[in-house]
Amino acid sequence: MEDALLYDRLQFAFTITFHYIFPQLTMGLSFLIVLMKGIYLKNGDEKYNKAAKFWSKIFAVNFVMGVVTGIPLEFQFGTNWAKFSELTGNVIGQTLAMEGMFAFFLESTFLGLFLFGEKLIGKKLHFVSALMLFIGTQASGLFIIATHSWMQHPVGYEILANGKFVLNNFSDLFLNPWLWPSYFHNQAASMVTATFVVSGIGAFYLLDGKHLEFGKLFIKMGIITGSISIVLLIFPFGDLLAKQVAKNQPITLVAMEGLFETTEGAPMVLIGQPNMKERKIDNAIEVPYVLSFLTYNRWNAEIKGLNDYDEDLWPTNVPALYYAYHMMVGLGTIFIAIMLLSAFLLWKKRLYEQKWMMWILMFSIPFPYIANIAGWYVSEFGRQPWLVYNLLRTSDGISPSVSAGNTLFTLLGFVGLYFLLGVLFLLLVGKVINKGPGPNHSLNSETV
Repeated sequence: MEDALLYDRLQFAFTITFHYIFPQLTMGLSFLIVLMKGIYLKNGDEKYNKAAKFWSKIFAVNFVMGVVTGIPLEFQFGTNWAKFSELTGNVIGQTLAMEGMFAFFLESTFLGLFLFGEKLIGKKLHFVSALMLFIGTQASGLFIIATHSWMQHPVGYEILANGKFVLNNFSDLFLNPWLWPSYFHNQAASMVTATFVVSGIGAFYLLDGKHLEFGKLFIKMGIITGSISIVLLIFPFGDLLAKQVAKNQPITLVAMEGLFETTEGAPMVLIGQPNMKERKIDNAIEVPYVLSFLTYNRWNAEIKGLNDYDEDLWPTNVPALYYAYHMMVGLGTIFIAIMLLSAFLLWKKRLYEQKWMMWILMFSIPFPYIANIAGWYVSEFGRQPWLVYNLLRTSDGISPSVSAGNTLFTLLGFVGLYFLLGVLFLLLVGKVINKGPGPNHSLNSETV
């Protein structure tokens, strides 16, 4: 049974990690497409319209890949996690069905209209189609995160005699205090991914000496919106979510920070390695009092350490949680530096001539993906050993009739299939980027 649990978790972790590569871009990119179409509608500059149509092609490839890789996740609820589905289906089935029936059809319908209907419906309705596409992507994220938030902080439910969860107040799903900080933090993180991709592709065009006018447009739009997004990601949204963790999952908070001893004026660890045998952080570099202040707004506030909790209630893998959290925070700090430095150079009208900055922007493209996935790992590692926090253990949610061997076999199949899908995705996106959004201009063009 332990092997089956391990392989069930590995399979879901692998498939959802690969899947989340795609929606984290589309949720942020949809806003930038609306922004480009809005500017075009206002001033009639065809450059913005071409830019919007260019990014809609990349959006479409990501959307299709997201659909293809999202379907197996739904099936796994019935195959690998049948007991979890049986017990909680009356709750999570509500939001998952709404995501599929409402948000997905809204996205797919208006994506088709946006891609192929501009001449038919005209400028204003084409902008409306972009706006509805944006609403669809945001609704999709909301329904998924509402499901996730209920698992992190269950509300509005009762447990029947047979152990099944049922909703006694549907509105509580969307009034969950965990939901909105988590949702806005996630959407801001998606915006960060999209802005780094847009500015990074713009930097690639400038370094390659082609599509220079669009390259500058992409960099400018990516840097301005990215600078705003990264600030909002941290404060207020990140701060609000951290306070929810401190209030409702205090064990998770101290595991994230590697705090073993109860401490007044608890420090924030910048660098260090968890030593589980001796229950301490090796080679720690700390900022005194900061964790207490960020958690309770008091420099000397006491924070209860892991050692004062029952070890059976600790997150299953404290080092993995600690490293995922510090990877997310560390990359976020680097993103702030990149965006604010780029914004400063843009303000000084010196950005486009700085080749070193263009290289940084271009090579930064993968790292918001890593940070986003690390953030989801923090949520998942932090909730363990529970599927529904403090109510249903992960070990009690797997399918009793699916063997470890069957799960391992299908996991290997997913690895092979997703490798091929990944190669196909890179080829398709690479072809769109290589073709570009408009006429090719050399380095001697008047647009330089």
